[in-house]
Amino acid sequence: QVQLIESGGGLVQTGGSLRLSCATSGRIYSSYVVGWFRQAPGKEREFVAIKRWKTPSTIYADSVKGRFTISTTNTHVYLQMTGLKPEDTAVYYCACGPAYETIPSHYTIWGQGTQVTVSS
Repeated sequence: QVQLIESGGGLVQTGGSLRLSCATSGRIYSSYVVGWFRQAPGKEREFVAIKRWKTPSTIYADSVKGRFTISTTNTHVYLQMTGLKPEDTAVYYCACGPAYETIPSHYTIWGQGTQVTVSS
């Protein structure tokens, strides 16, 4: 069974950078999709970026396009975040699922989340 463990969150000033890591264990089918989602206090979980596990295909939310980059290795999913803004503050989750979708409910496997806080 696939398990996901995120790390790399923290406190950063506006304009700063962070790289989130998601360590995977278990077999992820090559056709599967991995992604990053986030949830701010009092808000619903939202899509940030997704990528097919074994191909370069990616989709980014408009709010992060040009600032965030999702990438994968054989064992990890990364989210490189630059130009961070206070509105990027949230708990960030790594997720895995069979469909190339941006809707969180389509994802069946989730990590525990890592907090990102951007100070103004």
